Amino acid sequence: MLSVPVLTPKYSLKVLESVLALMIGILSIKGTSLNAVAQTPSSNSPLTVRADIQEANSETGVVTARGNVQIFYPARQIQGTAAQAQYFSRERRLVLTGNVYVLQEGNSMRAEIMTYLIDEGRFIATPESSEQVESIYLVTENEEGPPAPASVTPAPPLNPTP
Repeated sequence: MLSVPVLTPKYSLKVLESVLALMIGILSIKGTSLNAVAQTPSSNSPLTVRADIQEANSETGVVTARGNVQIFYPARQIQGTAAQAQYFSRERRLVLTGNVYVLQEGNSMRAEIMTYLIDEGRFIATPESSEQVESIYLVTENEEGPPAPASVTPAPPLNPTP
């Protein structure tokens, strides 16, 4: 297992990018391509992961990022934060854990665990015990205004018989 040294905020973005490039190269040499992480099926769009610590296992194809994790996936307009992220390259699955927040095209979701199935473009969110997942969706209003209320024919008054 390849272990990347602890990176703290004092290191420049250039160092973080170099470490990620090294991880990609090592995984590619071992036959497990991290390029799948960074690409959608239809284009070569980058998925950027920033974290305090990142590790890559060339045997399992799993990349783990821990501490202040930030995810940026511009091709699908996805941004996210979490305590930890694991990318399973063979399944093309990204699992975010620990106070997860994801924003996509103005819609947002908060959960304790969130799984993103890359090929399906689908999120699965799980709350912390006794909590709920929170989603906020932007709803566009019809330009013509809200629909008119349905006309209701009043029911005849009830006349109870004595």
